[in-house]
Amino acid sequence: MSFNKIIIVGNLGRDPELRYTPQGDAVCNFSLATNEKKRDKAGEFQEVATWFKITLWRKQAELASKYLTKGSPVYVEGRLGVEEWTDRDGNKRFTFEVQGTDMQFIGGGRSDDHSSSSSSNEAEFAGPADAPATEFAPPAKADDDIPF
Repeated sequence: MSFNKIIIVGNLGRDPELRYTPQGDAVCNFSLATNEKKRDKAGEFQEVATWFKITLWRKQAELASKYLTKGSPVYVEGRLGVEEWTDRDGNKRFTFEVQGTDMQFIGGGRSDDHSSSSSSNEAEFAGPADAPATEFAPPAKADDDIPF
C-alpha cells in the first residue's frame, strides 16, 4: 500500500488561471509559496520560499478563480508530484506539482462583488474536488445572540 498526501498553507504567487477542458470541466492553475525562516552560515535569519504549482478541478477551480488573487492565503490538500527539468544553463531543476483534492480559503479573497453576502460564505469552504456540487452549501449565518 502507498499513500501520497500533502497539506500546504501559503500565499498565491500569481492570479489563478481558469480554463475549461473540451468536456466542460473547469481547471484552475496557480503558484503557491510557503515561507520559513532559516539561519544562514553567518547566523542571520533568512526567509526561504518554497514554490508549488497547484491544479484544482471543477467547482474548486471555479471558486479559486473567483475568490483568489495574487497574495491570497489558502489551505490546499492534494497529491504531490515532482517534475525534473533542465534550465537554460544546464542546471537540473525540480518543480513541485500538487493535484489539489481539498481547498479552504483562509483570509479575504477578491472583493469584486460586495452586493451578495452569500458569495463570501460560499468562499469559506470549497470542499473535496471529487464531491458533487450539491454538497457545497454555504454555511449558516452566525447567530448574533450567542454569548461568546
